[in-house]
Amino acid sequence: MVRQKDVKTENKLKFHVFQDERFVDLTIYQYGWERTEPLHAYGPHKRNHYLFHYVIAGRGTLYANDQAYPIEAGHGFLIVPDQTTTYMADEKDPWEYTWIEIDGLRVSESLSLAGLSQARPVYTPQNREAGRALQDQMLYIVNHPEDSPVRQIGECFLFLDQLVQSSAARRAPSQRRLRDFYMKEALSFIEQNYQRDISIEDIAAFCGLNRSYFGKVFRDSMGESPQAFLLHYRMARAAQMLKETALPIGTISAMVGYANQLHFSRAFKAVYGMAPRSYRQTHFIREPGPAEKIGI
Repeated sequence: MVRQKDVKTENKLKFHVFQDERFVDLTIYQYGWERTEPLHAYGPHKRNHYLFHYVIAGRGTLYANDQAYPIEAGHGFLIVPDQTTTYMADEKDPWEYTWIEIDGLRVSESLSLAGLSQARPVYTPQNREAGRALQDQMLYIVNHPEDSPVRQIGECFLFLDQLVQSSAARRAPSQRRLRDFYMKEALSFIEQNYQRDISIEDIAAFCGLNRSYFGKVFRDSMGESPQAFLLHYRMARAAQMLKETALPIGTISAMVGYANQLHFSRAFKAVYGMAPRSYRQTHFIREPGPAEKIGI
């Protein structure tokens, strides 16, 4: 649903700062709207985060990369971190624009998919309707600063999606980049949940893939099936605890996702060639005694 709220009031500027720093995938630093004066300029200045402007009306120029980029209504421009830029409104037809400053783990990938970068800073929509939808999404964020932080971050994800979907320079994700993304998701899920009774279906569902396709992507990337990888990951964690702690084997079994200690022992032996108890007797790292600590 397209949401739009007119910001053309008697005010010429709306400016908001986002205060919540808990979000790492995507966070907002500041956002707003402005109807500028003729020849209004900002810069030269260097940003710490990604800053995107969408021009609603008027025209102006972005000065970046030792070039001048004319920007008119229906287009936008990106400024990347540590890039020194200046932008200036036209003398006769000054800008009205909305902007958002963002950063996070997901931002660079989205901007790349939209075909935007330091070397390619100008956003051109596929058509007028696509650009207007992006404008509406940005103005929704500007006009709802009272929304909860989670809602604002959600709206910002929708902004990034609309930016990618609407861009005339949109790029299709390569198979390699998609595969890397799925593997990062899968490995992160395993690392955080290996101690639970998780299945390959659970991992595939977390990645948004069916089990069969997930298994193929995983084998192509990791050289083994997801079942084998999960087994080896759990046993490696168990081996570490057997070497470094005095925890009972039954406790270690439960800590790596095996409620049944006998099943755990069989799985461990299949990987390491010996039972957990024998492995501990052979590899346990003994804490040095007092005399050893002072070199006697």
